[in-house]
Amino acid sequence: MKWLKQTGIILGITFLGEVLHVLLPFPIPAGIYGILLFFAALETKLIPLKAVMETGVFLVEIMPVMFIPAAVGLINSWNILKPTWLSFLLITVLTTVIVMGVSGLATQWLLRHEKKKEEHAHE
Repeated sequence: MKWLKQTGIILGITFLGEVLHVLLPFPIPAGIYGILLFFAALETKLIPLKAVMETGVFLVEIMPVMFIPAAVGLINSWNILKPTWLSFLLITVLTTVIVMGVSGLATQWLLRHEKKKEEHAHE
């Protein structure tokens, strides 16, 4: 029953993201609205982390399986992609490296910022 409740919370937030996507005139994907709503709910403790933790961990663990349909779709579209596959590969690798670098720098900055905040709190 706990898993069903946690899944319901996650799906409910996802649904609210879909509703916002339909109602608001911005070119923002519904998933981004959902992520922002979920983040806000967790940060404000409207939804305690404990209320969705186990299902969230499970979903992260099975995430690679979720990419199988996309990979099959790429295989089915090979005739369309064949003339430009090198461009797609280059863009994919380049953007992946850039995202990893920016994420790493942002994480380092946040950790340093938190460490300084803790040092000032102990003074």
